[in-house]
Amino acid sequence: MPAPLGEVLDFMRILWALDHGLQLTSKRMVTTWGLTGPQRMVIRLVGRFPNISAGHLAQALHLHPSTLTGVLKRLEAREILWRKPDPKDGRRALFGLTPKGRELNIPMRGTVESAIEAALAKLPADTVKAAGDALAEIARQLTDGLQTPRERSSTA
Repeated sequence: MPAPLGEVLDFMRILWALDHGLQLTSKRMVTTWGLTGPQRMVIRLVGRFPNISAGHLAQALHLHPSTLTGVLKRLEAREILWRKPDPKDGRRALFGLTPKGRELNIPMRGTVESAIEAALAKLPADTVKAAGDALAEIARQLTDGLQTPRERSSTA
């Protein structure tokens, strides 16, 4: 175990390990299931919310819509998702699962989702809530509270 680096750097080390694990698992999922982690998440969300718009998906996934566009196009090209115009606003597209997509919208071993489910099952509910709160606040700080590189923080 490396020497303690202080609260902030030790926490960052855990976040980097988490990111590394997400990337590795996503690559393994491509080999096993033919899907990346983000593609799998899109399938699970579209399965829960049929006729969802790309904008709502992007919001739910905390992704920029242009990033999501590539994922949606690849899943549509593989006939996992269908796309249709929104009858209320023809500029928007709505998405749903095809029969092939519905076959993939089930719990699967070896996915990011299954690993997180197993980890959360080992932890008390209050710990899970606290971890979720901490990660949500970190995400907010990283996206909403951006500082210019010249600004210094006393915590780092």
